[in-house]
Amino acid sequence: SGAPGLRTVLTRLPLPAGAVTMLGADEFISSPPRKTVRFGGTLTEILLKYEKGDTTDFELLKHQLSDPDIKDAQIINWLHEFRAAVAYLTKELEQLVNILLRLPWLRRSREVVEEYLGFLGNLVSAQTVHLRPCLRMIVSLFVPRNICKPITFRSDFWFLINYRTPQFLMPILEEFFPFINKSERTLECYVHNLLRVTVYLPTLRLQILELIIEKLLKLDVSTPQQDIEDAEETANNCASEEKSTEEGLFAMEDEDKKGNKVVSPSIERMAHPLAERLDILMTILFSYIKDVCHVDGKLDISNTKDLYRDLVSVFDKLILPTHASCHVQYFMFYICSFKLGLAEAFLDHLWKKLQDPNNPSVIRQTAGSYIGSFLARAKFIPVVTVKACLDLLVNWLHKYIDNQDTGANAYCDVALHGPFYSTCQAVFYTLIFRHKQLLDGNLRKGLSYLQSLNFERIVMCQLNPLKICIPSVVNLFAAITRKYQLVFCYTIIERNNRQFIPVVRSGTGGDLVQTCTNPLDSFFPFDPYILKRSKKTIDPMYQFWEELSAEDLENLKKPIKKGTSEDEDDDFLKGETPQNDGVVEIAPNSYESNTRSPVSSIGSPADCYVPYPL
Repeated sequence: SGAPGLRTVLTRLPLPAGAVTMLGADEFISSPPRKTVRFGGTLTEILLKYEKGDTTDFELLKHQLSDPDIKDAQIINWLHEFRAAVAYLTKELEQLVNILLRLPWLRRSREVVEEYLGFLGNLVSAQTVHLRPCLRMIVSLFVPRNICKPITFRSDFWFLINYRTPQFLMPILEEFFPFINKSERTLECYVHNLLRVTVYLPTLRLQILELIIEKLLKLDVSTPQQDIEDAEETANNCASEEKSTEEGLFAMEDEDKKGNKVVSPSIERMAHPLAERLDILMTILFSYIKDVCHVDGKLDISNTKDLYRDLVSVFDKLILPTHASCHVQYFMFYICSFKLGLAEAFLDHLWKKLQDPNNPSVIRQTAGSYIGSFLARAKFIPVVTVKACLDLLVNWLHKYIDNQDTGANAYCDVALHGPFYSTCQAVFYTLIFRHKQLLDGNLRKGLSYLQSLNFERIVMCQLNPLKICIPSVVNLFAAITRKYQLVFCYTIIERNNRQFIPVVRSGTGGDLVQTCTNPLDSFFPFDPYILKRSKKTIDPMYQFWEELSAEDLENLKKPIKKGTSEDEDDDFLKGETPQNDGVVEIAPNSYESNTRSPVSSIGSPADCYVPYPL
């Protein structure tokens, strides 16, 4: 059977509570018209006269429809006649149709809204030439005309968007998307209504999600994390100065009044204007994902899988090729938190991207960065999944070494071996975050597992991954592997430091000597999320790091003793690797100061230097 007719679709739509029930078709036609003042005869007579060249009544009709003081009863009567005369509204009467499309119908009574929607349905069914103008009129209402009274569309608004309109609708949705410098409320209303369209027209969901995420991505890359943090610091300093001034002026204030603290609305706002817009829109996107995946408060597996597929498609098309995004990629982090199977599917998806030699090297490297960052930061990923992923990654590294370590390309070169180095860094990064959990419960068994990974072969190979990976990752990996006597990295690190040649660049101020500490140009996409509103959604499932204490640093310099007895293992377990809830105490810096995530990043570890052992 074909698509349902417009009348059928309209009658199926629910009405809001308290709304007046629409009259049946026969009852409506037989009901007497309302008494209103009008001139020029019936609509059919006016249009027939216009065809014969008599335009007097036609001009009078246009004047009445354009009257800003037109009453509800007049609109209903006219629309009732227009619904019956849509066959006359051909391309030649486009000017009259445009006047009808400008009628102030949306904020009128329920009866006016119903009649107007009925007219639009009849119009686009009989005269498809007017479909685009109708859609443009509807989409133009996605943003509030009055900032204090934003428009929220009811479900019956979407009957017009049926199976014949997608090819017409998407270009219009793209055209009307507000610029990023528009007000927060304008962007919020438009994105909200775009997402509502996906509920009533699921066939457009993938395209609409692509459109929204593409715009969010532009916002994200336009607001580097350093700029956001600088703006927050400046705002906090200004607020502190104002507070100090107020305290000086009102030092004699009543104690009772001092107890009543008022939280300023600005606490929830981002100081950076683009970050504020991004924060609002990410909050909407997270809410949408939650609402689609949950029915009556319970996870709906079918809905969740369908949305996951759409989001992975958007991720592949837009997110994976983008280097400098900080926050938008968290929509994948969030949906994967709903069920372990989704997180494992996402890791498997990234793993296939990484190991496929047909993919561009930069995509393979980025996939490696996502795997390492996801394994390290996602609290909802259990140790068993971490071990399974480490097995895959490390086995791939060993096979890569088998194929490359004795050939003509067996030397350190990022251009030749980028995916290899990215995978090494993902493994090192994951170990730094997860090593305590990997050793938790049974130290002997945990050490046996880590020894089976044979890190020594990876570190000592001719490709020299320690020279390419980010120094802070290398330093902490070296400290941890030395402590558990898995591999001794410091000899190689020292040799790499002696061979390191600074890069000299010419600039306007003369020659500048730079040291490239990130030759992979790598990043950890799930670095700490710093947008104030939307971070409340991410924080409960996010693995933060804790500052290294002097004791931690000292412990890293003390290797464990081999040959301990089972009882001694238990004592060590109690003293060194207690049962924990997944809190990771040490981690590498995700970036050096000259890259995306600065040393001062909130929740991101500072550059940690563990002294070489004597």
